[in-house]
Amino acid sequence: MNDTPGWASPGSAPSDGHEPGTSDPADQQGRQSDGQGVKWSKDQPPAGQWSAPTGAQVPGQAQPPSTGPGWGGTPPTGPAGGWGSGWGGPPPAAKPGVIPLRPLGVGEILDGAVSTMRTHWRTVLGISLTVAVVTQVVVILLQGLVLDDASRTMDLDDPNASSQEVFRAMGNALLGLGAVSLIALIGTVVATALLTTVTSRAVLGKPVTTGEAWRDARPQLPKLFGLILLLLAIVFGLVLIGAVPGIIVAVSGWGDAGAALIGLGCLAGAALALWLMIRFSLASPTLMLEKQGIGTSMRRSAKLVRGSWWRVFGIQLLATIIANLVSSLVVLPFSVIGALAADGGFVGLLDETSGLGWTFLIVSGIGSVIGSMITFPITAGVTVLLYVDQRIRREGLDLELARAAGVQGYGAEAGAGG
Repeated sequence: MNDTPGWASPGSAPSDGHEPGTSDPADQQGRQSDGQGVKWSKDQPPAGQWSAPTGAQVPGQAQPPSTGPGWGGTPPTGPAGGWGSGWGGPPPAAKPGVIPLRPLGVGEILDGAVSTMRTHWRTVLGISLTVAVVTQVVVILLQGLVLDDASRTMDLDDPNASSQEVFRAMGNALLGLGAVSLIALIGTVVATALLTTVTSRAVLGKPVTTGEAWRDARPQLPKLFGLILLLLAIVFGLVLIGAVPGIIVAVSGWGDAGAALIGLGCLAGAALALWLMIRFSLASPTLMLEKQGIGTSMRRSAKLVRGSWWRVFGIQLLATIIANLVSSLVVLPFSVIGALAADGGFVGLLDETSGLGWTFLIVSGIGSVIGSMITFPITAGVTVLLYVDQRIRREGLDLELARAAGVQGYGAEAGAGG
């Protein structure tokens, strides 16, 4: 790894068959034969009998004074059983950036995402604001000029509407929802790509400008779009496959049984899709930081998440809840203000024959921009730090990060401590 945001694939990393902290027998033999280091005697005490020297006098050797804790006197005591009192304890992990270079806890991952926003607020807020403003402007124009036609969806609530009119209204509603979702997806992908670069630099304690983040992320953007679209296709495909048996039963004339089977099938497909999405949840930072392709990134993510599915799921869910809760607290007041300022107030918004109105769209859009400025950095930051954490746990990435950050002697201290 170097000091750029792009982190190379580890190659023959510990996750490919070697665990962190293990050593090669050839290396051990080399260290024993090079004439350096401590020469251990063949006559060693049996296992389980190591103890600190006692006050017994060794023949031919002066008795050391037993003043203070340590090897010459009373063993140190303390709440940690000796560590941190008389024995010194393990050295603290290096922290060149927003996280310590060791396996992280849930609080440290969340704090690292927030610290990235606080430390590099100009770049983070600049990226989030730009993407959110552009996205919301396009959404507002689309809703105000194209999708705000009440006649397109009135047939859904008309009991006298024919089935053809109902299906046409449903198609219009789904088309509008899909267009808005696609625009939001594009904005999310761009923000995630740029903020991934910022967070990776924040781990090393190095700043990055918006221009540098864009230059680093731009070559991988097409692949990132492909990855997101592939994951969405997997989700919808699994849900649709789960609903097919129920659809067949319903078409055969068993309406109630078919409806129940459709619900169960969709639920089963959604559960399988959720399991796969968590397995592939680290594919995005893998693709951006290791400069991998779509298939390789998905396989790398599955390997990193293996054995830690529930942990990754819990942290991602917690981060999503926190981000959306904070965003809702910001967006809701703007929506209320927009509704009050719109023509006819709340009553006008509930009227099916009238549209949303430009006042409501603009005011609520401002709230959405502010909310996106909060959700983008938190969700992207947590995903990147989860990726870093899993690679530290499985591949010893902390050593590469320390070298890239310029931490002197980190590898030697880690080896001595092990």
